[in-house]
Amino acid sequence: MTDANAKPDITVHKLDLSGQAVYSYPGRVLARTANAVTLEATFTRNARLDLGYTVFEAGDRFVEHFYEDRWYNIFEVYARETGQLRGWYCNLTRPAHIEADAVSAVDLALDVWVGPDGHARVLDEAEFAALPLRPEEVRAVRAACDELLQLAAHRAGPFGQIEPPQPAEEG
Repeated sequence: MTDANAKPDITVHKLDLSGQAVYSYPGRVLARTANAVTLEATFTRNARLDLGYTVFEAGDRFVEHFYEDRWYNIFEVYARETGQLRGWYCNLTRPAHIEADAVSAVDLALDVWVGPDGHARVLDEAEFAALPLRPEEVRAVRAACDELLQLAAHRAGPFGQIEPPQPAEEG
Protein backbone atom coordinates (compact mmCIF):
# COMPACT_ATOMS: atom_id res chain seq x y z
CA MET A 1 0.00 0.00 0.00
CA THR A 2 2.97 2.36 0.19
CA ASP A 3 5.30 3.63 -2.55
CA ALA A 4 7.15 0.59 -3.87
CA ASN A 5 10.43 2.55 -3.90
CA ALA A 6 10.20 3.59 -0.25
CA LYS A 7 11.91 1.39 2.31
CA PRO A 8 9.22 0.24 4.74
CA ASP A 9 9.62 0.45 8.48
CA ILE A 10 7.23 -2.45 8.69
CA THR A 11 5.53 -4.97 6.43
CA VAL A 12 1.88 -5.82 7.00
CA HIS A 13 0.69 -9.35 6.29
CA LYS A 14 -3.02 -10.07 5.96
CA LEU A 15 -3.41 -13.79 6.68
CA ASP A 16 -6.20 -16.24 5.88
CA LEU A 17 -7.65 -18.62 8.45
CA SER A 18 -4.87 -21.15 7.84
CA GLY A 19 -2.23 -18.50 8.51
CA GLN A 20 -1.16 -18.08 4.88
CA ALA A 21 -0.40 -14.58 3.59
CA VAL A 22 -3.19 -13.33 1.31
CA TYR A 23 -1.70 -9.88 0.82
CA SER A 24 1.38 -8.05 2.08
CA TYR A 25 2.33 -4.40 1.82
CA PRO A 26 4.84 -1.94 3.28
CA GLY A 27 4.10 0.73 5.82
CA ARG A 28 5.79 3.37 7.90
CA VAL A 29 5.59 3.24 11.69
CA LEU A 30 4.01 6.31 13.30
CA ALA A 31 3.82 5.02 16.90
CA ARG A 32 4.40 1.91 18.99
CA THR A 33 3.32 0.81 22.45
CA ALA A 34 3.98 -2.42 24.31
CA ASN A 35 1.04 -4.14 22.56
CA ALA A 36 0.16 -2.01 19.52
CA VAL A 37 1.53 -0.33 16.45
CA THR A 38 0.15 2.53 14.38
CA LEU A 39 1.44 2.81 10.86
CA GLU A 40 0.86 4.72 7.66
CA ALA A 41 0.33 3.07 4.28
CA THR A 42 -0.90 4.18 0.89
CA PHE A 43 -3.75 2.42 -0.93
CA THR A 44 -2.47 0.96 -4.21
CA ARG A 45 -4.56 -2.16 -4.82
CA ASN A 46 -7.02 -0.57 -7.28
CA ALA A 47 -7.13 2.72 -9.14
CA ARG A 48 -10.64 3.17 -7.72
CA LEU A 49 -12.61 0.78 -5.54
CA ASP A 50 -16.28 1.67 -5.04
CA LEU A 51 -17.67 -0.26 -2.07
CA GLY A 52 -21.11 1.33 -2.26
CA TYR A 53 -20.82 3.08 1.10
CA THR A 54 -17.41 4.66 0.33
CA VAL A 55 -14.78 4.82 -2.38
CA PHE A 56 -11.08 4.05 -2.03
CA GLU A 57 -8.70 5.50 -4.62
CA ALA A 58 -5.07 4.83 -5.38
CA GLY A 59 -3.05 7.18 -3.23
CA ASP A 60 -5.50 7.31 -0.33
CA ARG A 61 -3.70 7.51 3.01
CA PHE A 62 -4.40 4.80 5.55
CA VAL A 63 -3.46 5.19 9.22
CA GLU A 64 -3.65 1.66 10.56
CA HIS A 65 -3.90 0.56 14.19
CA PHE A 66 -2.96 -3.04 15.07
CA TYR A 67 -3.30 -4.55 18.54
CA GLU A 68 -1.91 -7.70 20.13
CA ASP A 69 -4.70 -7.74 22.73
CA ARG A 70 -7.78 -6.97 20.58
CA TRP A 71 -9.69 -8.97 18.00
CA TYR A 72 -9.65 -6.17 15.42
CA ASN A 73 -7.58 -3.60 13.61
CA ILE A 74 -8.72 -0.15 12.55
CA PHE A 75 -7.80 1.67 9.34
CA GLU A 76 -8.46 5.42 9.19
CA VAL A 77 -8.89 6.29 5.52
CA TYR A 78 -8.05 9.75 4.16
CA ALA A 79 -8.75 10.91 0.61
CA ARG A 80 -5.66 11.32 -1.54
CA GLU A 81 -6.72 14.60 -3.12
CA THR A 82 -8.12 16.48 -0.13
CA GLY A 83 -6.81 14.71 2.96
CA GLN A 84 -10.43 14.53 4.14
CA LEU A 85 -11.42 11.62 6.36
CA ARG A 86 -13.40 9.03 4.37
CA GLY A 87 -14.06 6.91 7.45
CA TRP A 88 -12.74 3.91 9.36
CA TYR A 89 -12.52 0.38 8.03
CA CYS A 90 -12.32 -2.13 10.88
CA ASN A 91 -11.27 -5.72 10.27
CA LEU A 92 -12.26 -8.35 12.80
CA THR A 93 -9.16 -10.49 13.21
CA ARG A 94 -7.36 -12.66 15.65
CA PRO A 95 -5.08 -10.46 17.78
CA ALA A 96 -2.18 -9.18 15.69
CA HIS A 97 1.34 -10.53 15.93
CA ILE A 98 3.65 -7.52 16.04
CA GLU A 99 7.40 -7.75 15.46
CA ALA A 100 10.06 -5.10 14.93
CA ASP A 101 9.64 -5.08 11.16
CA ALA A 102 6.35 -6.89 10.53
CA VAL A 103 2.77 -7.14 11.71
CA SER A 104 0.41 -9.94 10.78
CA ALA A 105 -3.23 -10.64 11.52
CA VAL A 106 -5.59 -13.44 10.60
CA ASP A 107 -8.61 -11.89 8.87
CA LEU A 108 -11.90 -13.35 10.12
CA ALA A 109 -14.09 -11.90 7.32
CA LEU A 110 -16.37 -9.74 9.50
CA ASP A 111 -15.80 -6.01 9.06
CA VAL A 112 -17.23 -2.76 10.37
CA TRP A 113 -17.32 0.49 8.40
CA VAL A 114 -17.70 3.73 10.36
CA GLY A 115 -18.40 6.86 8.33
CA PRO A 116 -17.11 10.30 9.31
CA ASP A 117 -20.56 11.03 10.78
CA GLY A 118 -20.15 8.09 13.18
CA HIS A 119 -22.71 5.87 11.42
CA ALA A 120 -21.52 2.24 11.54
CA ARG A 121 -22.42 -0.78 9.47
CA VAL A 122 -21.41 -4.41 9.93
CA LEU A 123 -20.19 -6.09 6.74
CA ASP A 124 -19.66 -9.62 5.47
CA GLU A 125 -21.84 -11.48 7.98
CA ALA A 126 -22.35 -14.44 5.59
CA GLU A 127 -18.61 -14.89 5.02
CA PHE A 128 -17.99 -14.78 8.77
CA ALA A 129 -20.75 -17.32 9.48
CA ALA A 130 -19.20 -19.71 6.95
CA LEU A 131 -15.81 -19.79 8.70
CA PRO A 132 -15.03 -22.93 10.74
CA LEU A 133 -14.29 -21.10 13.99
CA ARG A 134 -14.36 -22.47 17.52
CA PRO A 135 -17.27 -21.18 19.64
CA GLU A 136 -14.92 -19.15 21.84
CA GLU A 137 -13.49 -17.43 18.73
CA VAL A 138 -16.99 -16.57 17.52
CA ARG A 139 -17.77 -15.08 20.94
CA ALA A 140 -14.51 -13.09 20.94
CA VAL A 141 -15.20 -11.70 17.46
CA ARG A 142 -18.80 -10.79 18.33
CA ALA A 143 -17.63 -9.05 21.52
CA ALA A 144 -14.99 -7.15 19.53
CA CYS A 145 -17.59 -6.15 16.94
CA ASP A 146 -19.87 -4.89 19.73
CA GLU A 147 -16.94 -2.94 21.22
CA LEU A 148 -16.27 -1.23 17.87
CA LEU A 149 -19.95 -0.36 17.46
CA GLN A 150 -20.07 1.12 20.98
CA LEU A 151 -16.88 3.12 20.42
CA ALA A 152 -18.31 4.47 17.16
CA ALA A 153 -21.68 5.31 18.74
CA HIS A 154 -19.93 7.30 21.48
CA ARG A 155 -17.32 8.81 19.13
CA ALA A 156 -14.67 7.31 21.41
CA GLY A 157 -11.18 6.00 20.71
CA PRO A 158 -10.06 6.56 17.13
CA PHE A 159 -13.64 7.40 16.09
CA GLY A 160 -13.51 10.70 17.95
CA GLN A 161 -10.65 12.02 15.87
CA ILE A 162 -11.51 14.12 12.85
CA GLU A 163 -8.17 15.72 12.02
CA PRO A 164 -5.64 13.28 10.51
CA PRO A 165 -2.51 12.61 12.53
CA GLN A 166 0.57 14.14 10.96
CA PRO A 167 2.91 11.81 9.10
CA ALA A 168 6.18 10.97 10.78
CA GLU A 169 8.95 13.34 9.77
CA GLU A 170 11.40 12.12 7.16
CA GLY A 171 14.83 11.54 8.48
